[in-house]
Amino acid sequence: MSKWYQDTEAGHDVFTASRVRLVRNLEHYPFPVRLSEADGRELVEKLETGLKDIGAADGREFERIPVGSMDQEAREALKERRVINGAAVSKEGPESLLLSADERVSITLDGEDHIRLQCICGGAGLNELWSEADRLDDYINERFDYAFHEKYGYLTAYPTNVGTGLRAAVTLHLPMLSVGKQFGKLVNEMSRFGVAVRGLYGEGSENYGALYELSNQKTLGMTEEEILSLVQQMAERLAVSERKIKSLTLRNHRLDMEDEVCKSYGVLKYARRLSVKEAMTYLSQVRMGVTEGLLKLSEPVNLYGLMMEIQPANMKLLASEDEKSDIRQARAAYIRKRLPELA
Repeated sequence: MSKWYQDTEAGHDVFTASRVRLVRNLEHYPFPVRLSEADGRELVEKLETGLKDIGAADGREFERIPVGSMDQEAREALKERRVINGAAVSKEGPESLLLSADERVSITLDGEDHIRLQCICGGAGLNELWSEADRLDDYINERFDYAFHEKYGYLTAYPTNVGTGLRAAVTLHLPMLSVGKQFGKLVNEMSRFGVAVRGLYGEGSENYGALYELSNQKTLGMTEEEILSLVQQMAERLAVSERKIKSLTLRNHRLDMEDEVCKSYGVLKYARRLSVKEAMTYLSQVRMGVTEGLLKLSEPVNLYGLMMEIQPANMKLLASEDEKSDIRQARAAYIRKRLPELA
């Protein structure tokens, strides 16, 4: 079965992905950080047994993955594909993962919280994801009692998640807006509305690929519908700004844009070695060129998905034994193979 990030990106434009995440804890159990390894193992076994038929409720096939016993590289690969968070990469213990075959739904057990339920898809789809997450949340709650306070809502390991426990997020591709002098100021102003914007891939202050995730900063004092509406509205504002700048640049400097896009495609199609930064930069340019009609490919390809697959840990998993001695060479070969010819 193909993964959600391998589906065609037709019509996605600025919106590359949407994500909904719920965190829950069970009554009568301390938060994971206070659990002994034995108690944590008991909790995981209890949850796995109670949720063994969750696939039937969601119409998906689920695999049980023992995250706690995976090597570091495999965990990093899951993080790069947005399946688990950074805390799950470093945590030791009985942590487990229920993952759908298409990786659209993931349920982390005994991570930072007892349950971390995530639904993710390509493009703009927060409301659809929320409906699925809400249905799965009800299924779990029918089998386990949640730690819930009448005044504060769902109790969580981190105070920022108390309340609904909902984090709604949209990933945006902002190649034009993000290089402007006012982008930093714009991002800072977003916090006044209760949302945060962060770069997805890169080191330090750099962000490779112009991919940014916008999400709500708090869950207390807001309903789920209010959170979803806020994130959607703020994401639309950024998307409108990106489209305006693109439209203006296309009108006044179309040949320059086309030249940059075609050069990027040429490098990706013929390079023999590529660093992550180089590959992300050129893939970002090609994605913009495709969405704006500057570049026509012979067949559809999910360039955002390709960006995830060529990250360091995933690339090591995808590379053959011979290729692992030079991951930059393996990355270039992988992109050449998957990037379609020009139409």
